[in-house]
Amino acid sequence: MTNSAHPAPLPGHVDVLIVGAGISGIDAAYRVQSQCPDRSYALLEARESLGGTWDLFRYPGVRADSDIFTLSFPFQPWTGENSMADGQEILDYLRRTVQRFGIDQNLHCGTKVVAADWSGETARWTVTVERRGQDGPRRSMVTCTFLYLCTGYYDYERGHDPQLPGVEAFAGTVAHPQFWPGGLDHTGQNVVVIGSGATAITVAPAMARDAAKVTMLQRTPTWIGARPRRDRVADRIRRFLPAGLAHRVIRTRNAAYSNGFYHYCRRFPDRARTLLTQAAARRIGQEATREHFTPSYAPWDQRVCITADADLFKAIRRGDVEVVTDHVEHFVPEGIRLRSGRVLPADIVVTATGLRMLAFGHIAVSVEGRPVDPARHMLWRGAMLSDVPNLALCFGYVNLSWTMRADLTARLVCRVLNHMRRADLASVTAPADPGIPEKPLIELASGYVQRGVACLPRQGGRGPWRIRQTYLLDAADVARASLRRELRGVPRTSVRPAGAQARIGG
Repeated sequence: MTNSAHPAPLPGHVDVLIVGAGISGIDAAYRVQSQCPDRSYALLEARESLGGTWDLFRYPGVRADSDIFTLSFPFQPWTGENSMADGQEILDYLRRTVQRFGIDQNLHCGTKVVAADWSGETARWTVTVERRGQDGPRRSMVTCTFLYLCTGYYDYERGHDPQLPGVEAFAGTVAHPQFWPGGLDHTGQNVVVIGSGATAITVAPAMARDAAKVTMLQRTPTWIGARPRRDRVADRIRRFLPAGLAHRVIRTRNAAYSNGFYHYCRRFPDRARTLLTQAAARRIGQEATREHFTPSYAPWDQRVCITADADLFKAIRRGDVEVVTDHVEHFVPEGIRLRSGRVLPADIVVTATGLRMLAFGHIAVSVEGRPVDPARHMLWRGAMLSDVPNLALCFGYVNLSWTMRADLTARLVCRVLNHMRRADLASVTAPADPGIPEKPLIELASGYVQRGVACLPRQGGRGPWRIRQTYLLDAADVARASLRRELRGVPRTSVRPAGAQARIGG
């Protein structure tokens, strides 16, 4: 793996430049080198090591909120014990994958992409990158034929700041999960976790193991279900089938279950409410469920969070975690005063208040010098921005593991690259269809989505612009997509060669 302290020289030009070495970027690198083996590529990562989310988040209890068999890659079977895997397990898995397939030979960490500009004259992207030198950051240029942004849709540099009133008066420590302070010791401390989403329901029971008391403070309830950390059915399947086949069987089974539950909730919201509230009530009682775990909205209007081995419910039942549904009035030196007048004593406050959404990962993307605003474009088959040549984005599912859609998109990108090679095209563009009604890319009422959806690309109401959020339907759509009919190509013979390094790219 590339050591960012002594980075390997960057290539001057590659056919495919992949930005972001998290799950999406690693998957994309594997697909490009296996399905387009005659294309050169580089994988750039701004952080000092690979892993994306799983390298960034270091808070107690960090884990996946979906099963690892669908979160892991279809080409690299998961061999660990847990189905709900911890963050470190996932990070180790990603590192093994990169080394096993030689992706590390094309990986450049500590390399931040700052800007990318498309030239129609040469049919290339000129990408500005920043790397740390002995005397500070140094910028250089890399060109590529096809640019694939696997930066996710979260802002890795800033989390959501809800402007908590009077926080400067607090005498204790404030920690945001996205930027967890190294060496923070919560043993024997009073901890208040502000939030009720996936991060809050993970960090609260994890910190409760050593803290004097943990209080989870939420403004409104969230739908929460429970799933075993270890999947006994998957264990039996792996015992009797070869690793690769077992992985495919379990992955298909779990994807079908997750998708089925999502559509059940959307079609039968009242039944889903009853199912979730009854399951919670069996663990913590009717009164606590009614007060703290019965939202006003229907399941999957916002995400349904998952507690592994029901650890949050168990911690509540033991008295290690108290849930309080109220609003912050203001901070005081000893903790938080609520709107009800109650003061929650705290030595540590964890602000699990959500993330900020971002489409390009702080990269200034432009075409012929004109800035590209992603919100003014639709996504063709969930991958390419309308009217922007040779550019793909990776957006995973919201109701299923991110990797399922990421791998589907990477395979589609490889189809596009091979179509360009066969047709001798220098560039391809998904032309906008002004007759298609536009819809938000993510149709959830969650706060982080509503705050950030306006900066994301749009999807369409039908055809290749629609994202179904159903893996089997999306996979079928991608497989039968007519690239010749849906994409507009520019022949290679009509563009000016960019020099001796030019290749018949992507």
